[in-house]
Amino acid sequence: MKTLLKVMLTIALVFASTFVLGRILGILTEDNVRIWLETASTLSAWTVMAVVIALLFIDLFVAVPTLTIVILGGYFLGFELGFLAAMAGSALAAFVGYAICLKWGEAALARVIRDEVQRREMRIAFTAHGPGMILLARAAPILPEVTACMAGMTRMPFARFALFWALGTTPYMGIAAYAGSVSSLNNPMPAIYAALGLYGAMWLGWFVYRRRWMDQASV
Repeated sequence: MKTLLKVMLTIALVFASTFVLGRILGILTEDNVRIWLETASTLSAWTVMAVVIALLFIDLFVAVPTLTIVILGGYFLGFELGFLAAMAGSALAAFVGYAICLKWGEAALARVIRDEVQRREMRIAFTAHGPGMILLARAAPILPEVTACMAGMTRMPFARFALFWALGTTPYMGIAAYAGSVSSLNNPMPAIYAALGLYGAMWLGWFVYRRRWMDQASV
């Protein structure tokens, strides 16, 4: 289990470094995202969709304010198109991350964990706990990308990964896109309530899962 956490923390630090760099350089901030989507909305709905999808895909490489993007996508596009764009962009990031780590993750893993026995134990641990982690990955930034990479690196069957990704991501994106679609500059409260509710629900789920995980480990 310690090996699994070490690998996940290493991957998380890589993603976190891109977030810090982006903040230092002043790129991909919430204000920038809002300006880009406002500009795209003056062109066409398809342009807004393309920007939303691109931004969510970029999240695989550079951390972006995902919830803000989805809520704004719902605001500018309406629920249906906003939800479709959010799912498409998130799916691209998740599945490309899975594919990259499926192909090259083993070599990278061997550099971090040189002991084959420990690597095997890590794979067993992720097989047991990975589905829950993928399901609740939206509880925190960076965690969705980390779990996608871990799934590919440990060679979790793609159908299994896609199932738990969809179960965790679909309601999250649906609620965020809907909240954005019923919000306005004069009434931003639906978006605010959705953001607070989504993070609260995900953190509660993660807390319960972690407690059960620890209880099982102590048996």
